[in-house]
Amino acid sequence: MDALRPLGGDLPPLPEATRPGSPQGAATFEGELGRALAAVEGLQQDADREAEKLARGGGNLHEAALALEKADVALRLAAKVRNKIVEAYQEVMRMNV
Repeated sequence: MDALRPLGGDLPPLPEATRPGSPQGAATFEGELGRALAAVEGLQQDADREAEKLARGGGNLHEAALALEKADVALRLAAKVRNKIVEAYQEVMRMNV
């Protein structure tokens, strides 16, 4: 989440009522992105716990390897999504008004 913070700066989020085209209860891009990043963070924490269990002599090697691979894939996907968002932002900024 900190990697995306420079894009938004220190601007406060818009209240729900002022967001264009967002009916009550509808999912926003910001909300969906936040949930996705929280899921990636959860996978990272699960992988850390499994690796720690394994390092202490407990746990299961297979489960630890799966948790680490899930976290790796999720992090790589999040990085690709971030790169696409940055590219889209840069493209919009290059447009002539």
